[in-house]
Amino acid sequence: MKQFLLSALVLTLTSSVFAQPQSKKVVDVAKFDNETIDFGKVKQGVPAKGTFIVTNISKSPLIIEQANPTCGCTISDYTKPPIAPGKTGVINATYNAANAGHFEKHLTVKFAGVDEMKSITFVGDVITAEEFDKLPVAPKAKQ
Repeated sequence: MKQFLLSALVLTLTSSVFAQPQSKKVVDVAKFDNETIDFGKVKQGVPAKGTFIVTNISKSPLIIEQANPTCGCTISDYTKPPIAPGKTGVINATYNAANAGHFEKHLTVKFAGVDEMKSITFVGDVITAEEFDKLPVAPKAKQ
């Protein structure tokens, strides 16, 4: 009986030592209004700008640690102070629109206390100034 109790105690202690705490996931702390922004048609040479809105859906302040573009053709800025529960922050993205053609660019977002990264996307089509000027109405970014 003593061996059984000793074995049970050792098993319990071993299990608790090697047990890893549940890590938070992005879906537990943040909700994006849109994960993709479609800029539509963009005039070549005129940077396209969009804003991703993120809401803190957790019960504690949310900190955006990083919001990094996956290429050198985008610039991003984001809310630096902690976002209170129920409040929103922003991640701004700018695409330089230097080259004509379709684009699909990604930003990776890292929240404090969350192991996984979140990818958000913006897409569009850069067209020459001549083609852009022929459009009936200058298109606006769709969010």
